[in-house]
Amino acid sequence: MPKRVDHEERRTQIAEALIRVAGRRGLHAVGMRDVAAEAGVSLRLVQYYFQTKEKLLFYGLQHLTDRFTARVGARLAAAGPDPGPRATIEALLLASLPTDEEGRTFHLLYSSYAILSVTDEALAAQPFVDNPDAAENAVAALIAGAQESGLADPDADARTEAISLLAMAASMGTSILVGQRGPESAVAVLRHHLDRIFRTGTPRPGPDAPPS
Repeated sequence: MPKRVDHEERRTQIAEALIRVAGRRGLHAVGMRDVAAEAGVSLRLVQYYFQTKEKLLFYGLQHLTDRFTARVGARLAAAGPDPGPRATIEALLLASLPTDEEGRTFHLLYSSYAILSVTDEALAAQPFVDNPDAAENAVAALIAGAQESGLADPDADARTEAISLLAMAASMGTSILVGQRGPESAVAVLRHHLDRIFRTGTPRPGPDAPPS
């Protein structure tokens, strides 16, 4: 009896091969034949699942995003059962930095795809990511919630701070990647700005709380 093929597993196998070879050679230099060789499958099979290089790259980006989400989740799990808004934001920001091989691959490929999508009509015709504002919305909501609990500067604009933190993390990631600064320096800068936004100590009492 022939073995049943798990198509999603096969797609994942090919996407992982794309990520590995692109991490070594750069996304712009990767062809479907290279991915097939890396995955140990035929070029015809890669073409069967993805038809075009652009579809393969887009699927690979989605898979890379899933891996990043798992990476953030692992950091949050290590922070304990209730990490709080600051620790949650810090986990998101630090997970995006190229401080290890996984982070390096994520930052390199994500940045490369963004640049290629500007000049490649086929890539530009499809969305860069399904929900481009997801991280911004999440960070802004965490800051706003912290403000309501007295854990963050009440005068800060949550949306602006979220945009600034994410842009800063992206810029710091590139500076690490090109050797401008070390990971410790980048992490220190991000934590400095988190210190500016978030208060230390206990939340402020509510309006009905007795005076201390």
